[in-house]
Amino acid sequence: MSPDLRNVLITGGAGYVGHALTPRLLSEGYHVTVYDTLYFGCRLPNSPNLRVIQGDIRDTPRLAEALQGQDVVLHLACISNDASFELDEKLSETINYDCFEPMVVAAREAGVKRFVYCSSSSVYGVSDSPDVTEEHPLVPLTLYNKFKGMCEPLLWKHKSGDFTCVVIRPATICGYSPRTRLDLSVNILTNHAVKKRAITVFGGNQMRPNLHVEDMVDAYLLMIESPHEKVHGEIFNIGFQNHSIAEIARMVKRVVEEEFPDEGEIDIVTTPTNDMRSYHVNSDKVKRVLGFEPKRTIEDAVRDLARAFRNHLLPNSLDDDWYFNVRTMKKIGAR
Repeated sequence: MSPDLRNVLITGGAGYVGHALTPRLLSEGYHVTVYDTLYFGCRLPNSPNLRVIQGDIRDTPRLAEALQGQDVVLHLACISNDASFELDEKLSETINYDCFEPMVVAAREAGVKRFVYCSSSSVYGVSDSPDVTEEHPLVPLTLYNKFKGMCEPLLWKHKSGDFTCVVIRPATICGYSPRTRLDLSVNILTNHAVKKRAITVFGGNQMRPNLHVEDMVDAYLLMIESPHEKVHGEIFNIGFQNHSIAEIARMVKRVVEEEFPDEGEIDIVTTPTNDMRSYHVNSDKVKRVLGFEPKRTIEDAVRDLARAFRNHLLPNSLDDDWYFNVRTMKKIGAR
């Protein structure tokens, strides 16, 4: 850990990834501030080096106050995933786009030295390219993809020698976290395999990149700790295994049947879909430049989830809105 970069503010630090990332940063000796609306509550550890602020990133003056004394911003907060746009479009636009540049300006004015923006590999939309690199055109299919991509050039406007800026485009996250989402592809299929003994595949041929949540955490640590000259002004795809939805379903079936051998066979049912997002993400750049390679597979994520189910860590997983972003935000009337 660099002594110059030990104070880290995470927007959205009480979310799915944040609940895995924050404890890891604390264990590595960082002082962490989590700035989050806490729509999903907070199950973060008690630590003298952790400060949790319940706040909205659209409240720039409040956020600017929280940014004082911070060295690094990890910007995770957003209305996350394409389905979330079932919500009021304006909500998503104001959170995912409108407040982004004011946040960057506030961070720079507060003396923050490094800003890491979590974009998304879904900005590529649909591509039949065998390898989608960081230079691939952005072809957004949804407003979520569109706004994620539109924020990237806003960050570059403010980069400078004393304000390190880096963008990462992660794959779809999977695996267990203290705030597990069960509305993401691998996690959805695993939940249904365990609880219903049946998996419904919508379409099946769409290619999706996936990344274990703990590998995502490793990548964030790397973005903090890497030298300025290696990450400044750079975009990195962060993904691991590219598989079709049908292939993922077969993996889930096999692993869950192994983990619950007495529960019987799991059926896979395929139905049509209008969700055509499909892309094969290439993450060679982050390996070449920073030496980063994910260590955990989709099967590891499924096993982690299966064990969490067995240990009663994911109760009422089909019905509790808490596991599902859109359902929770509709329930609480987020605006």
